[in-house]
Amino acid sequence: MNGYTAHPADRDRAPAERRYDVVVVGGGAAGLSGALTLGRARRSVLVVDAGEPRNAPAEGIHGLLGNEGTPPAALLATGRDEVRGYGGEIVDDTVVAAERGADGGFRVTLADGGAVRAARLLVTTGLVDRLPALPGLAELWGTDVLHCPYCHGWEIRDRAIGVLATGPQAVAQALLWRQWSDRVTLFTHTGPEPGEQEYEQLAARGIAVVVGTVAALETAGGGLSGVRLAEGPVIACRTLVVAPYFAARADVLASLGLETVGQEVAGQETARRIEADATGATAVPGVWVAGNVADPLEKVAGAIASGVRAAAAVNADLVAEETRRAVAARRDPFSAEREREVCTAVLGDRRHGL
Repeated sequence: MNGYTAHPADRDRAPAERRYDVVVVGGGAAGLSGALTLGRARRSVLVVDAGEPRNAPAEGIHGLLGNEGTPPAALLATGRDEVRGYGGEIVDDTVVAAERGADGGFRVTLADGGAVRAARLLVTTGLVDRLPALPGLAELWGTDVLHCPYCHGWEIRDRAIGVLATGPQAVAQALLWRQWSDRVTLFTHTGPEPGEQEYEQLAARGIAVVVGTVAALETAGGGLSGVRLAEGPVIACRTLVVAPYFAARADVLASLGLETVGQEVAGQETARRIEADATGATAVPGVWVAGNVADPLEKVAGAIASGVRAAAAVNADLVAEETRRAVAARRDPFSAEREREVCTAVLGDRRHGL
């Protein structure tokens, strides 16, 4: 599904019970950018990737400076090469659970039955787009059925665009997409009918309103051709805009006691996500999140930035722990005596020119 070819350096299985500084769960833009940052910080890193990128149907990534139009699979392939270049390891597998060990680290169980250990976890598993149940809609998702104008607006400019209302934000959606085309139609479907002021706004912008339930999508030549109403004709349409329900992929986090929280827009729950601070730190010590699992509206550029930000915080946390341990060891009488012996031996070697 992800479209890239496995690299010889990638593994089908992770080394049994091997310990890493950080295990990154999810190998999308956020996960790979986090792994790259950690590899450059000289951390041992394992990326476990299930190979199900959310943007796989898209022809290209947009709004990412220096990578405008790059196919999603090509970006991931390049990212994997860069991670491997700094010693990072990548396993094509799925994390099914994680548990905290007695040492404060984590034991991570994989779908193949194996397990690895990590001092810290960075979870970047993204989300699932739950789409309206309409015949023909899922098959066109990411091509002729879209949701983000900043990701796809330029490519479908001047087309006949339909906006499928499923909630109170539909009018705002229609007004936004009007920026890319003057042929926009709002289908009220299961959403509320616009109010008087909203009707005025839509009319002022030349946006048509079709009241009624949509029954199915019509296709021709493999693409969207129109929207068929439950009671009425087929309305010609080349692109349909929908607002999916964004559900965080959070099973591995649930195994650690982290549950998703709802996110509302205009009083309607539109997503579930994992709560975290600005660095991606969660309520479970040692666990960070980045990308869409924490922010459902994040684009690729933002996911990359969040991965870097979380990785820097993870490394700082590891540095702090390593420093505490070093100070404790230095204060230990036995360790201090051993340190003096080592220093004396080194000085003796230097005096003898060794």
